[in-house]
Parts: sequence; C-alpha cells; structure tokens
Amino acid sequence: MLTRRHFIQTSTALFASTAIATGPAYAARDQWDRWDAQVTPAGYIPAISNPWGIHARFLPRRVAVNAGLVAGDIHVDPVARYLYHIEAGGTAMRYGVAIARGNLYEPGVYRIHRKARWPRWTPTADMIKRDPHLYEQFSDGMPGGPSNPLGSRALYLFEGNRDTYLRIHGTPSPRSIGGRASSGCVRMIMAHINDLYGDVRTGQRAHLYSTNDLVSATS
Repeated sequence: MLTRRHFIQTSTALFASTAIATGPAYAARDQWDRWDAQVTPAGYIPAISNPWGIHARFLPRRVAVNAGLVAGDIHVDPVARYLYHIEAGGTAMRYGVAIARGNLYEPGVYRIHRKARWPRWTPTADMIKRDPHLYEQFSDGMPGGPSNPLGSRALYLFEGNRDTYLRIHGTPSPRSIGGRASSGCVRMIMAHINDLYGDVRTGQRAHLYSTNDLVSATS
C-alpha cells in the first residue's frame, strides 16, 4: 500500500467528488474566459486572496521538499489535506484540498492522461445508486460552468489505459477544502487549480497517499 511514509521521512521533513466527465468534453469555448474571471477574486494574489474563508494554511505556498522527488509529479497528503506539485530545484507548490468521504478515497499511483477546461460532468452509476436523491437528476450529464461539480479544470487519473474515474478538479463548494466531502475525487479551489493546470503535463504521475498512515507533518 502506498503510504505517506514513502513521501514524508519524518514529521519535519515536509517542505517542509467520484465524479466522471463524459459526453462533450467542453462547454462553449466563448464562455470560458468569462467563467475564469467569475471564479477568480478581484486583485487575486494566490498566497493572500481568501474570499472563500478557508483556513490560511490551505492557501497556495511554495515550500521545500524532500530530495529525490520527480519534478512534475503530484503528491496528495490526505491527512494534512495538501496537494504538492513538485518543481525542479527542491521545491513544490502546495495547495489545500478536500478528499473523498468515508471509504471512497482510493490511494495509489496514477497517471494524468487527460486535462480539461470547464469539463462536462456525469455522475457514475455507483454515485446514482448510492445517492439517487443527489445525482439521478444529472444522469444525462451537466454542461461545464461555475456550478458544475468538476469546476473550472479537471485532471483525469488513469491506471495504465484504464480510466479510474478519479479526478483532481475544481469545486463550486470552496468551504469543503480541508474536509472529506467528495465521492472519490480530490477537490481544489477553482482559482488554485486554474494556476496549477497550466503547469501540469499529461503523462505525469499523481501519488495519492493512504489515510491509514497518520504521521503528522509541520510546514
């Protein structure tokens, strides 16, 4: 099992939704820039802007990381609720996230095989079966837009050629950041994943660590 100890050597060594998009991949392109402006705070400064009222530790920050991590990879610490995008030179950009509730979180090492801007969303059959009162009305899908559960950007996680239906994506529920809220995916503030999105290439790995390893970390 992939555990946080693979990533965190000691407590001071750190730097220190399932949703599925199907059907048409994108909403009308002429809406995208307007929607981006809508979800980006006026005078946006990533490390400071916080109209969502999340804890300050979940705002983006560049941090030092352990040696030997591969630049471009993503690491998700599900206990601290952080996502790290590894940079060259021993640093990473760190973002606050929300993870899946209950036993829906799935640790593992995945490849990002697709990226999408303002993607369409369709709940999986399991989601509809589990919570029909929430998802059955969207069984035919929901076009992209600021109220779409995948938000402004989505990174699609695969194992080999198999789509896991796990995503790293924006959320229209920013106050969920720091909690366990999704049906399997890793959620981010939309303005934050917009920043991350351009720096992520398809083919890069996403490491989702286990929640069973409760090593704490300070940063």
